[in-house]
Amino acid sequence: MANKKNLDDIEPYRAGKPIEEVKREMALEEVVKMASNENPLGPSPKALAAVRKNLGEINHYPDGNCFYLKSALEKKWDLDKDCFVIGNGSDEIVMLMAATFLDEGDEAIIGWPSFVIYPLVIKKFGGQVVLVKLKDFRYDLSAMAKALTKNTKLIFIANPNNPTGTIITRDEMNKFLQEIPQSVLVVFDEAYAELVDSPSYPETINLIKERPNLVMLRSFSKAYGLAGLRIGYGAGSKEIIGYLNKMREPFNVNKLAQMAAAAALEDAEFLAKTKKLIQTGRKYLYRALRKRGINCIPTEANFILMEMPLSGEEVFERMLKKGIIVRPLKEYHLENYIRLTIGKPNHNRQFIEVLDKVLFKSSP
Repeated sequence: MANKKNLDDIEPYRAGKPIEEVKREMALEEVVKMASNENPLGPSPKALAAVRKNLGEINHYPDGNCFYLKSALEKKWDLDKDCFVIGNGSDEIVMLMAATFLDEGDEAIIGWPSFVIYPLVIKKFGGQVVLVKLKDFRYDLSAMAKALTKNTKLIFIANPNNPTGTIITRDEMNKFLQEIPQSVLVVFDEAYAELVDSPSYPETINLIKERPNLVMLRSFSKAYGLAGLRIGYGAGSKEIIGYLNKMREPFNVNKLAQMAAAAALEDAEFLAKTKKLIQTGRKYLYRALRKRGINCIPTEANFILMEMPLSGEEVFERMLKKGIIVRPLKEYHLENYIRLTIGKPNHNRQFIEVLDKVLFKSSP
């Protein structure tokens, strides 16, 4: 069967098995998933209430323009509604950026390792992936600027970066943007922004008002606990957002997701509770891991990248048999690393207990 030649070079995204299937295969009563950076507290209560309220309306098509959610975002960011595009997860907006602005042979620059979706969508639409290796697990912005050519159309930057959890600072961003021509679109993917502690984290939304070649992406999957509803948004100039809206499907975001996201934006109490849980979990895991001689990368997100004394795949398999799911990172070319989602206190303790058993056979 004939297909687009660029698809031959694409490896499909590898998703994990459902928890119930893992329980069945491993004959386990309990399985703790700490692999997908989901909110361990569940969804925002206000979002959950909005879903319940609107369940009886799912016989109707959703609002194709996401009016109420865009109104909530306009209020939150003091940016016109026409400067937002809503996606079936922020992943869809990454795809829309590539579909809209890349022609065959155009180049898109990404740091590596970073979010695996970036190279997938660039290749999918005929673009050329330009990889710039991270430096000390952080974006090497100087090298990315030097990688620019006349064919560069897009730059994707995850901030915080996945899978490292590191950030670029406000000053670093400003310096970098001075080297980027207005003809190149720069996408700052800020899926974990609500969980950042650093005071030097940039306010990208303010730069958008000044620089028409910037796009900011945000997600409701992480801090707001709505991963299963698949909803995120992009903010940018009216011109860029207008093109993205031409490319997206008319009813790409379902009704329940829209209502839940708008309600979640108002749930400051849940957001604060989530952030406190992650802060406490980071500190506990840092102490426990360093006590055991495990090198972990300081993170600003709800996950920790850590180096193992054996392959990440082997650690994954051993921990899976004991009911803990972690993320091996072979596809990121980090063969001896795993990524761990910070969980509730009891899950964090359980991870350390199982880690002792699979690596050290007993607690040190």
